[in-house]
Amino acid sequence: MLNEWNGFNDGVWTKEINVRNFIQKNYTLYEGDDSFLADVSQKTKKVWNKCEELLAEELKKGGVLDVETDIISGITNFAPGYIDKENEVIVGLQTDAPLKRIVNLYGGKRMAHQSLEQYGYKLNEESDRHFNEYRKTHNEGVFDAYPKRTRLARTAGLLTGLPDAYGRGRIIGDYRRVALYGIDHLIEEKQKDLDFEDGPMTEDRIRLREEISEQIRALSKMKEMAASYGVDISKPAKNAKEAVQAVYMGYLAGTKEKIRRTFHQSM
Repeated sequence: MLNEWNGFNDGVWTKEINVRNFIQKNYTLYEGDDSFLADVSQKTKKVWNKCEELLAEELKKGGVLDVETDIISGITNFAPGYIDKENEVIVGLQTDAPLKRIVNLYGGKRMAHQSLEQYGYKLNEESDRHFNEYRKTHNEGVFDAYPKRTRLARTAGLLTGLPDAYGRGRIIGDYRRVALYGIDHLIEEKQKDLDFEDGPMTEDRIRLREEISEQIRALSKMKEMAASYGVDISKPAKNAKEAVQAVYMGYLAGTKEKIRRTFHQSM
């Protein structure tokens, strides 16, 4: 077992990535009341006061405080951002400043441009040109896959709930893995999946290998993003604070990367 796991009960979770088994082997039932809870700390109050000031400023401006139009969303595309660095215990923003929106073109370029125009912004022309030339959005991919009958049924309203309408790359990630195993161990396990060779290189196997390679790159970027904040998530968390920070870094990376809306809230 890794040193960070000392004191926990052994199980399947030490031999493979299995958060469920870790919980089953190590949880302790609590049947008390809420008397153990502490009041809000002074640091939290100071951070939230800053948030309220920014939200009030945004409200006066008409709904959006700022939008980054020169950089497209991505795990490592932004420098570290803080609300109140001196008082933040858990760090991490989607962009380099609080309430600065992030532009995500992967869900659909038309929606992104419409949203930007609504708030008086325009995407950097060079970024827009390169994105159009080298990337395909989720929306474009879905419509490329639709047969004619699906398009007609969609237009007529006979089909609803299609992925172009609601499923813009929704990611359900088990971010607890980052805290329990650390990025380095997760990459090692993914590398084992990639190195496993059994059978012919079919279309499905080629696609799977490509997806695993992308997962390894994303994990490496997650580690790099955390390091930019001075946070080391390469190893398992050693205490509750590190665990919360690691889980949040996993969530933050997913939020920066996932295809969801044109604007993401940066707090």
